[in-house]
Amino acid sequence: MPRVTGIDHVQVAAPPGCEAEARRFYGGLLELEEIEKPQELRARGGVWFNCGSQQLHVGVQENFTPSSKAHPALSVSELDELLRQLRDAGIDVTSDGPRHYVSDPFGNRLEFVPAT
Repeated sequence: MPRVTGIDHVQVAAPPGCEAEARRFYGGLLELEEIEKPQELRARGGVWFNCGSQQLHVGVQENFTPSSKAHPALSVSELDELLRQLRDAGIDVTSDGPRHYVSDPFGNRLEFVPAT
């Protein structure tokens, strides 16, 4: 019997031409490793990253509108250090107990929680 066994990847949307800024934020600030998209998908634009044993895809969407409520929650070791780095880079971090929120360069909400 088929069953869901986990999440392979999450995707956030971004406007056309987002790739350099996605690499700076997700690859640079968050230190996610960029992975090569399959050849047949490269013309669509966007950037893919490893995120633990899953992936985070930044996909191009025409008529883009950021997601200010729906969001991925990323589990982070050394969370305080990452939050400091984000603040030092001028990123606004809001907190609600152990949960911390930022907007990516495109206005999408991201949540960071301590790794368990």
